[in-house]
Amino acid sequence: MVIVSSEEQAQQSESAYERVCRYLDAFQLGLKPMLFDVSTSSSLLAAQAVGVEVGAIAKTICFQIKEEPVLVVTSGDVRVNIKKLKVVAGGKPKFVDPDKAMQYTGYPVGGVCPFALPSPMRIFIDESLRRFPVVYIAAGTANSALPITVDQLATITGGEEVDLTEYIDG
Repeated sequence: MVIVSSEEQAQQSESAYERVCRYLDAFQLGLKPMLFDVSTSSSLLAAQAVGVEVGAIAKTICFQIKEEPVLVVTSGDVRVNIKKLKVVAGGKPKFVDPDKAMQYTGYPVGGVCPFALPSPMRIFIDESLRRFPVVYIAAGTANSALPITVDQLATITGGEEVDLTEYIDG
């Protein structure tokens, strides 16, 4: 028999979106996620829902380096350069499957948020996001977006700002 504390029960019953909102409230920055009636599960879909270019969408990608999870937050119009990530992170990065991403982050793929995580992990914020005064990041669901500045994102996540990407041709 597994005994679950009342706090653990509350966390389990709290939705991912509610968890993100509660976490943000502690920073008192006035940040409020938006919910949509359409999917924001990809950079293109999120850009269409929000009404911005794809690059202004901050996508969060979960990797495993050695045995540790790592999150990379990049603009929606770039791809992670695995060689750069290997150098910065100190090991060979592997993409994790959706189940493992959910286990590590507590969020479904398409809604992964880089904060309010079940346990601490290393977070890299790519410099590509600096092109935009505000970026839009998933807020725990595949139909949400949080407008946030890169400085606010770095403060909230404790993430390291680095150059990890390359632009996609076309």
